[in-house]
Amino acid sequence: MDKSESRRFGLIVIGDEILSGRRQDKHMSKLIELLNERGLSLSWARYVADDPEQIVETLSQTFASGDIVFSTGGIGATPDDHTRQSAARALKRELSLHPQAKELITARIIASAEGDPVKADLNRPENQHRYKMGEFPLGSEIIPNPYNQIPGFRIAEHHFVPGFPVMAAPMMAWCLDHHYADLFHRNNWLEQSFIVPSGIESTLTPLMESVEAEFEGLKVFSLPSVGDPVRGGVFAKRHIELGVKGDANRVPIALDKLKQGTVALGFEVYIHQ
Repeated sequence: MDKSESRRFGLIVIGDEILSGRRQDKHMSKLIELLNERGLSLSWARYVADDPEQIVETLSQTFASGDIVFSTGGIGATPDDHTRQSAARALKRELSLHPQAKELITARIIASAEGDPVKADLNRPENQHRYKMGEFPLGSEIIPNPYNQIPGFRIAEHHFVPGFPVMAAPMMAWCLDHHYADLFHRNNWLEQSFIVPSGIESTLTPLMESVEAEFEGLKVFSLPSVGDPVRGGVFAKRHIELGVKGDANRVPIALDKLKQGTVALGFEVYIHQ
């Protein structure tokens, strides 16, 4: 099965704190890692503010896409948490307290009370408010949360997890392993590249286009860099990383063609590990 024909995976990161720079996103790198470990890849990512209209608009588009999507953040019960309600609006469904979520939240309340009957009173306003974290669009399934037992939810191949990476990472891994194991390692896929010191992208572009046209289905890519003194060596000065990705049986042949063409244009080629 060609990688281009496989299911697409996407990520939505919700939160003003990411867009303002108060927090750095760690979800995308972790999801890429989890997917790559299973022979899969991330096709796209979006960053969205804590704004109900933005979230509804984004989810309406992604629900219609048929993609497998992970969404992080905004599933709590504070005034700036809008994801649960927005997902329901995008699907035109009602929110409802999920029975399993209710059980898990109840257990969490009791455990957190540590024997204090006042804190364990489920009718206390603050405890009743906690149950809002278990209100999901009708038809949702829960996603177990091994960190504090407060679940996320999945519906229409969208998987909603907390904004805390320590919780989100194992929950995303659980979703992949329990719902998409049939997609693991289905593609004989490979990515290879080389460095062109002082490469000129405009000069190399026609060569890249010709190799991609000759090897239909493969993708030729270019990653220019102004230099990285920390890495040193050939990486310290301006360079371009040229590469090919796609079917593992054809990538080395296409890469060799790309290398030969690069040398023919008068550039050096540096093979890196």
